[in-house]
Amino acid sequence: MDKKAVYEHLAKIYLDASSKSTRKKKPSRFKLDFIRPSLLITIALTFGFSALILNLNSSRRHNPANSETALYLQEGPAKINFNFNPAKKEVYTLSLNRLNISRFKALAFSVKKSDYHDNINLKVEFANAFREKSFIYVRNIPYRWGEYRINLSDFKNISDWSIITELSFIVEEWNARDKFGIILVDNVRLLN
Repeated sequence: MDKKAVYEHLAKIYLDASSKSTRKKKPSRFKLDFIRPSLLITIALTFGFSALILNLNSSRRHNPANSETALYLQEGPAKINFNFNPAKKEVYTLSLNRLNISRFKALAFSVKKSDYHDNINLKVEFANAFREKSFIYVRNIPYRWGEYRINLSDFKNISDWSIITELSFIVEEWNARDKFGIILVDNVRLLN
């Protein structure tokens, strides 16, 4: 065999091999029969669940009984460290800068005391630009975090909620059994 015959023989083997690999194999009927229905079921389930979730979300969004808007007034817990040796009360005040809260219905917050045995009542007070003040007492502050919700309509002495200047949390000497202690206030927010 000469070189030319060897090259032609190798070329023929190479071309035959490459033409076999480029031919597409037909998928078996079993694979197609299985893929099509499962693909259709997957698509149908995806659209079905998407429609269900969107429907639930839109019904929650449009039903005012299920939704609640909150305006957070404070970030992180605040510590009221009281010591009634020289003082008669300790106050933690949030400046609201003449905030219009007339569209809100309630004040909500979390509170807890540091000493399990202490019996503490907390005074919650709003003040507006007309120097009107109104307060509510929260009785028996718990040792573990307790969630409180007070309707703004319970603050009787405020006539104009459109220019609120401050919200105060007050511990008074006559409302605490011990002369010193700590109260933590967190998640202060207005609810719609």
